[in-house]
Amino acid sequence: MPQKVRDVMSPDPVTLPEEATVVKAAKLMRDQGIGDVLVVRGDRLTGLVTDRDIVVRAVAEARDVSATPLATLCTSDVITADPDQDADEVIRMMREKAVRRVPVVVGGRPVGIVTLGDLAIERDPASALSDITVAPPNS
Repeated sequence: MPQKVRDVMSPDPVTLPEEATVVKAAKLMRDQGIGDVLVVRGDRLTGLVTDRDIVVRAVAEARDVSATPLATLCTSDVITADPDQDADEVIRMMREKAVRRVPVVVGGRPVGIVTLGDLAIERDPASALSDITVAPPNS
């Protein structure tokens, strides 16, 4: 039987509202040892912001990160997955779209996220990517 997204996703993704600042997202990423935050309006997914987005779209452009809302720099054209979707299908989408993270949604509401690290741990726990993924972040 094919593996489902719900079997490989990380549940309960970290979310912030569109008006939250870049600093708030960066602190959450640091404190939780994650590389992304889902951006929401109410309980609906509107975007995704990564640590790389913060560097390239905010810091490198000398934005005031304590005043810049996530809505202005998050990726809003996000591909998503359904928990009951085949994991192999999501892997194909990730490869085709060159993305490392796919939010999992039900009725527009984020319920999880699938990352390359999740897939590495699930598919090949002995791989270097799996080792890196489960290693604690440097202090």
